[in-house]
Amino acid sequence: MTDGESSIAERILMRMDVLTRAERQLAQSILDNYPASGLGPLATLATNAGVSVPTVARMVQKLGFGGYPEFQAELREELQARGKTPMARHDIRAEAAPSGHMLNRFTDAVIGNIGRTLAGLDPARFDEACAMIADREACLHIVGGRITHTLAEYLFLHMQVIRPDVTHIQTTSNTWPHYLLDVAPGDVFCIFDVRRYETNTLHLARMAHAKGARLILFTDQWRSPVHELAQITLSSRTAVPSAWDSGVTTLLLIETVIAVVQNADWDGTRGRMEELEELFDRTKLFRKFT
Repeated sequence: MTDGESSIAERILMRMDVLTRAERQLAQSILDNYPASGLGPLATLATNAGVSVPTVARMVQKLGFGGYPEFQAELREELQARGKTPMARHDIRAEAAPSGHMLNRFTDAVIGNIGRTLAGLDPARFDEACAMIADREACLHIVGGRITHTLAEYLFLHMQVIRPDVTHIQTTSNTWPHYLLDVAPGDVFCIFDVRRYETNTLHLARMAHAKGARLILFTDQWRSPVHELAQITLSSRTAVPSAWDSGVTTLLLIETVIAVVQNADWDGTRGRMEELEELFDRTKLFRKFT
């Protein structure tokens, strides 16, 4: 599997509507513990999902594979892709770099990522995530990783204006006990985690989940291990002709979330914005041209 191809999880989600009841049961079993669920013997997968061996064989063929061994080989390639370092990704792309200016190549990749991300996104689940983030009865906590902390901060700065009770949890784990101290059941955590998935982020997610928090995960096409704890997972395509993955599609989802949440209680949001503008004027943060 190359970075530009669909993961098996994406293929399953895109074909869910054409699967039989037993196949959907199998599909959900695979996704619940993905990708480890598909790495064992065929009979074990069937037993764990509560379906027959022929059901597994039929669904594998519907996903475009010649048989179960080919399906497993693809899963193993996905596991290798998850752990690729930036240097490894650069070397692979450099070997077969197409002609043309990087601006065009990069833009084409980003546009492709956006299209494929939206094709695999469930609008109802996206709306549910927005409703959770907009819920002013629950505290909102936002946390990112080594690179994704910039995306987390971008969401935080906007949510801080739109609604009260928003916390940006810093990436250093020694500060987490202070943040987790007052977490209550029903609070919402927005967690950003993309490959190479961070161990500390998974630890934080487990602690928040244990306290009864609801988790929304922003991740990539392979999905962070945090997805097993998350109530909603929003996956973005990230592969571009670079040593690093792209955050453009994730940013698109974030800005759409911001637009939806600001309108969920516009009167409340407008009141906060007006008060904030008064504070800006008093501190003379921005220049006046009139």
